[in-house]
Amino acid sequence: MKKTCLRLVLVSLAGTVLLTSCGHQGGEGSGKDTTAQVGLTPDADNVGLKLPAGFGAIKVADSLGKARHLVVTPQGDIYVKLNSLKDGKGIVRLHDANGDGKADEQTAFGDYGGTGITLKNGYLYASSDTAVFRYKLDDSSHVTNPDQPEKIIGGLIDRHQHESKSIVLDNNGNIYVNIGAYSNACQEKDRTAGSKGMKPCPILDSAGGIWQFKADQQNQTYGTGKRYATGLRNVVGLDWNQDQNALFVMQHGRDQLHDMWPKLFTETQSANLPAECMYRLKEGVDCGWPYIYYDQEQKKKILAPEFGGDGKKTAGENAEDPQIAFPAHMAPNGLLFYTGDMFPAKYKNGAFIAFHGSWNRSPENQQGYYVVFVPFEGGKPTGNFEVFADGFAGTDKVVSPGDAKHRPCGLAQGPDGSLYVSDDTKGTIYRIIYKKS
Repeated sequence: MKKTCLRLVLVSLAGTVLLTSCGHQGGEGSGKDTTAQVGLTPDADNVGLKLPAGFGAIKVADSLGKARHLVVTPQGDIYVKLNSLKDGKGIVRLHDANGDGKADEQTAFGDYGGTGITLKNGYLYASSDTAVFRYKLDDSSHVTNPDQPEKIIGGLIDRHQHESKSIVLDNNGNIYVNIGAYSNACQEKDRTAGSKGMKPCPILDSAGGIWQFKADQQNQTYGTGKRYATGLRNVVGLDWNQDQNALFVMQHGRDQLHDMWPKLFTETQSANLPAECMYRLKEGVDCGWPYIYYDQEQKKKILAPEFGGDGKKTAGENAEDPQIAFPAHMAPNGLLFYTGDMFPAKYKNGAFIAFHGSWNRSPENQQGYYVVFVPFEGGKPTGNFEVFADGFAGTDKVVSPGDAKHRPCGLAQGPDGSLYVSDDTKGTIYRIIYKKS
């Protein structure tokens, strides 16, 4: 490709977005964005997605496997973490050679499954359910040590419940790892009707929170890291807010209020409570799990029934308040604060959240299966959430998760400001662009 820089010129009558071929000027090094060339055209019917006016979608790739989180390099290549191995590999690299927005080349490496993947200062970080690894990238965004990654962190707990290890880095050389609680509500007998809660909850010594480690130090364990925040049942979606230089996370709220305590909660209450919450974290905070949950209808922190609550008693005066609360059981698996310039100004520094959809809203229909947007100003939400991208499920009625054709999971921002969304059901990668008018 010639070194001539093609500036944004116009939008054709066919709706083609003409984009610059200049490299993204960001914090991840130099290099040309080989995917942000002229000629990006949304797919017919936007790949089935329902988007706000002016937006379009492209199917970048599909059938990758259980695609969880993903990142996009300054050169426009995509790295996708697979939850389970496909053909013996757990990380997929996608490259668009001709600039049409679709992946022409696909390679894979890594002999472990998992969820977490992130990018910082020329390194790619990826997690299994027990460890975090680091790979060096060259100037063309190729991994230089695909078969010999540095093991940054090991020995993390995995008891096959909330085991995924989502990761993110700050701007001071630290990496943050979610270690989900291997329990629903820290009962003496997990998910057993009437079983009381354990206080203090022994799970919190090694799970149920966010741990901080050094981003460039090998072979760290619990002993070399530190618990940064506690009282978080499970966090899959998390992001470092560059505008605020702070960590934000999305918690999966507890399940089965009615199943565990049928005399206290109706099936309808159990389907609609408690909230899925966004928290802004600083070192040492406690978000209250398992002792409390947040009731988005009462707008209060409520004492959990395992610890003597009845659905009305408040508690957790010292526990962190959520930044914003969402409906129950929607499974927020991706969080991204938008810093690009492609989308209209209202989206700048706001939050996109991918709701994966859950299983436990019966007898009501399941909810989620979409990407929402929350406007932010000064580090705080300035309004309610709005559905930004819908239609992943392929149906308006989801009785069980198996009814959904696609389930959004990870979010990433491209160097041109595109929004990428992964689907861990059929392994589809979507790219959402804005058609300037």
